[in-house]
Amino acid sequence: MASKKIRRCDLIQQVVQERGGISVGALADMLGVSMQTIRRDLDSLCDDGTMRRVHGRIELAEDRLNTPFDQRAGTNLVGKRAIAEVAAGMIPDGATLFLSIGSTALSVARALHRRRELTVITNNLSAAMTLSEEVSNRIILPGGELRLPDRDFIGEEVVSFFGRYRAEYAVFGTAGVDIDGGLSEFHQAEVRASERMRQNAQTSVLVIDRSKFGRHAPSIGCAITEVDHVICDRPPAAPFAPLIEALGGRIVFSEEREME
Repeated sequence: MASKKIRRCDLIQQVVQERGGISVGALADMLGVSMQTIRRDLDSLCDDGTMRRVHGRIELAEDRLNTPFDQRAGTNLVGKRAIAEVAAGMIPDGATLFLSIGSTALSVARALHRRRELTVITNNLSAAMTLSEEVSNRIILPGGELRLPDRDFIGEEVVSFFGRYRAEYAVFGTAGVDIDGGLSEFHQAEVRASERMRQNAQTSVLVIDRSKFGRHAPSIGCAITEVDHVICDRPPAAPFAPLIEALGGRIVFSEEREME
């Protein structure tokens, strides 16, 4: 594949991952090429099954789309509460923390209701509203457009926002964990935001339930082994055993802890 085509395809993938979909005409205008050139690029991108054409648009394939937030928030409530209790137990009164988007991060916010005088830097509006019920807390949010129905902020402005702060803890989730330990998201902006939080915190804490192991999302982030602590509800399937062994004492299974 020619270098110009490779660059175009990379840009198309980035735009579609950020926006969820875009018309062929808009892509042609954006990249300064003909619609026929864009259609040939899309032939290559659709061949691997990550994208699909829909009525003159290019979109992520259905199995690469994220589940609606309210549906995610209502699943595995017992597991997420157990994860959240362990994570909240790591964070003392008066701490400064980053808190990511996602339903498990929201569960952590709810579990922090007994904490006082927290400084919470987050792009998760639902988590911010939950933590605002304790008036001694300080809540810092980015500006920009609120993404609905997820009730969060993403984009390059959010990455810059997290870059302006330092925190003692970064608590974040992920869309999926590959067999090699790579963390994945549905948007590159989500990857960059999580990475900035992790890099700017003294201690990073990944909160995930078992279903994230083996789940695929198109945008790749850091490896799970780069995270300081991993809190999961239950051990994943057998193929992930070498990865769990590599994490050693850095991974905690919250439901097992509850039974001790």
